[in-house]
Amino acid sequence: MRTGDPSLLRFLTCGSVDDGKSTLIGRLLLEAGQIFDDQLAAVERDSRRHGTTGADTDLALLVDGLEAEREQGITIDVAYRYFATSRRSFIVADTPGHEQYTRNMATGASGSDLAILLVDARKGLLVQTCRHATICSLLGIRHYVLAVNKIDLVGFDEAVFRKIVGDFEGLSGRLGLGSVTAIPISARYGDNIAAPSASLPWYDGPPLLSYLESVSVTADPGERPFRFPVQWVNRPDANFRGYAGTVSSGRVGVGDAVISAISGVTTQVERILGPDADQDEASAGEAVTLVLSDEIDLSRGDVLATAANRPVVANQFTADLIWMSSEPLLPGRGYLMRIGPRWVPASVTLLKHKLNVDTQEELAATTLQLNEIGVANLSLASPAAFDPYADNRRGGAFILVDRFSNELVGAGMIRHPLRRALNIVPEHTLVEKQARAALKQQQPCCVWFTGLSGSGKSTLAKGLEKRLHELGRHTMLLDGDNLRLGLNGDLGFTSADRVENIRRAGEVAKLMTEAGLIVLCSFISPFQAERDMVRGLFKPEEFIEVFVDTPLEECRRRDVKGLYARALRGEIPNFTGVSSPYEAPQTPDARIDGSTPAGVTPADLERRLDAVLAPLVVRLGA
Repeated sequence: MRTGDPSLLRFLTCGSVDDGKSTLIGRLLLEAGQIFDDQLAAVERDSRRHGTTGADTDLALLVDGLEAEREQGITIDVAYRYFATSRRSFIVADTPGHEQYTRNMATGASGSDLAILLVDARKGLLVQTCRHATICSLLGIRHYVLAVNKIDLVGFDEAVFRKIVGDFEGLSGRLGLGSVTAIPISARYGDNIAAPSASLPWYDGPPLLSYLESVSVTADPGERPFRFPVQWVNRPDANFRGYAGTVSSGRVGVGDAVISAISGVTTQVERILGPDADQDEASAGEAVTLVLSDEIDLSRGDVLATAANRPVVANQFTADLIWMSSEPLLPGRGYLMRIGPRWVPASVTLLKHKLNVDTQEELAATTLQLNEIGVANLSLASPAAFDPYADNRRGGAFILVDRFSNELVGAGMIRHPLRRALNIVPEHTLVEKQARAALKQQQPCCVWFTGLSGSGKSTLAKGLEKRLHELGRHTMLLDGDNLRLGLNGDLGFTSADRVENIRRAGEVAKLMTEAGLIVLCSFISPFQAERDMVRGLFKPEEFIEVFVDTPLEECRRRDVKGLYARALRGEIPNFTGVSSPYEAPQTPDARIDGSTPAGVTPADLERRLDAVLAPLVVRLGA
């Protein structure tokens, strides 16, 4: 099935829990004649076993495949079903209604052209109903069915139906939804599903199935500009080089001129290899291998386009963001972004606002919690090719993944590139880092000391710098407290500010290594994600993470600056080790035992520190 095939309709059912989404799909399958007698008999047996609908057959069991779903009578995962009538084929996504499974709902919506938004006639619009409508709107769905279900439970009352339709019109107007068709139904008993219901004489519109068979959602991606994200460079031997992928939009033919969106290099399509043989052209939805007339530099994630209509290339943009993790969004924290087939480090540089899904009011916010929606500016480690989501759903969507846990944490839809990203072009200097390092006769690098407050990391960093200076090395020491007196003086100690504090420190350290210096950094840097982010700024041989492993009790005992005492009195909020966590490195490049048990003399401690520092001095080429 090709994308844009008018005989195929992809839709989802969504709404709050217990609104009857799975039952509706089961009813559609039954009315379309897609259920065999033995399947129906099995569902009848399971209905008696689970007893979710009394003596009636529970058609939701046709799509609730997981045992947990059947036991609880809810949908947990996205379930896809395929069915057809004499007029049309359908792919339907049955999505969960529980708030905790909103990410699964968004997954189902991302590939749909129409949404059936179910509302329980007894309850009316709920917050989760509004959230699902908002997500569908952000994901570019323009056709909606407002299915007022369980109309039988309110006595087929027209006033109830009109009240819900009126309430939804307000939400629809604020969201700017496209076409909305309201239909009163009873999924359990089949009223207004395949045929007009005799119990609803006041309704003169089409039954649901007839509407789905006739609705036009024409937005043929084949008419959009040509886009071909490279998924794989196919090079079985020295005589062949092809670029495999799926045409995401538009068409391409043999002999057409194409351009690499990022590099701007142009060439021509020499061959198009389909699943069976060479073909003259390929259109949206087709998986092919393109052979180009020139050997240009292309790799996974690059995008081929037409020179006359190239996608945007930028490393900063504004996007709508749906947060899907129980861990809050932290602006400045490094995440991994998948945009098309490409993975690229990314971070949220500014959260502009979050959205009240009930009223669509824009609220000031510094973070997003699970299932919250907001608008943010994002920055990428390197430029990527994309289209605004409103113009191209495939080319303007992305996901964010936690670099440490590999958890999917967010999904986004690009609004537009930031002007500053388009105006800023990297300027290359005439003197390179290697030349500066050669002048100083040393290997520039960053030695990053991490540990709790009072662990002794600053003492160790100063000791290492003193030894390197005595050996004629050019160094610079960056200390957390010192930077907070100047560059980072505007930052507090919330998790978000700590992330930004480390980001700035890492960028400064990077600039100093560019100058050929050995940079010694002493920061608590409590989160593994930020330490990984800083490490990613350097080449592997340029970054050394040193964990000063001093027990919390020992740090509290020392309390050189009196900070632990103040934190324990509640005078310092978010203090690491007291009211904020410290994520100890699991695989640091060096680990130093910072404890000072009873009986250890200052001379013993000096010798131990020398033994620890000596390998670092050697590694730094001293």
